Amino acid sequence: MCKGLAALPATCLKSAKDMKHRLGFLLQKSDSCDYSSSQGKKEKLSSSQRLSQEEVRKWAESLENLIHHDRGLAAFRAFLKSEYSEENIEFWVSCEEYKKTKSPAKLSPKARKIYDEFISVQATKEVNLDSCTREKTSHNMLEPTLSCFDEAQRKIFTLMEKDSYRRFLKSPYYLDLISPPGAGCGPENCKRNHTHSLDCNSNIISQCA
Repeated sequence: MCKGLAALPATCLKSAKDMKHRLGFLLQKSDSCDYSSSQGKKEKLSSSQRLSQEEVRKWAESLENLIHHDRGLAAFRAFLKSEYSEENIEFWVSCEEYKKTKSPAKLSPKARKIYDEFISVQATKEVNLDSCTREKTSHNMLEPTLSCFDEAQRKIFTLMEKDSYRRFLKSPYYLDLISPPGAGCGPENCKRNHTHSLDCNSNIISQCA
């Protein structure tokens, strides 16, 4: 029987502190685990907190699936931060948000902010673009439109797809989530339910986002 999260053996549950440095996720026991009477009752997790094995497997099908899933994006961003290359995903996200701009008056200031932060020569988070794409994007700044960053965004997406995404799938950031439920956790300590759900700690997730 599980005797509380703090009392679980190291092979069954990593500490939130360790996961903060490594994954940004805490794999907790599903609510089929019985906690001690001192806790009064089982921890109830809403469906919005559950991350299923099927969802995690889909992240390996394409970068598109990964970064269009909130928690997938959070995990990938945490991985890129560990490699000091988070500017790529931050640029991609900024472009996605920019394309949702509804007011024409806001296009120019928003476009300039993105350009100055990620593309200009003095950019604080300069992304790796070829000279042709960089020049074309610079020209687009004269009259910004919703599509002015499209080519640059595609180039960065392709770069991540061929490089960092492949490393992500081989990293603990992904492998620890896709490992079989209950791995390293004896039946005497924890009983997984048939859905094989993974419970993500919302506090740790919010630090990744």
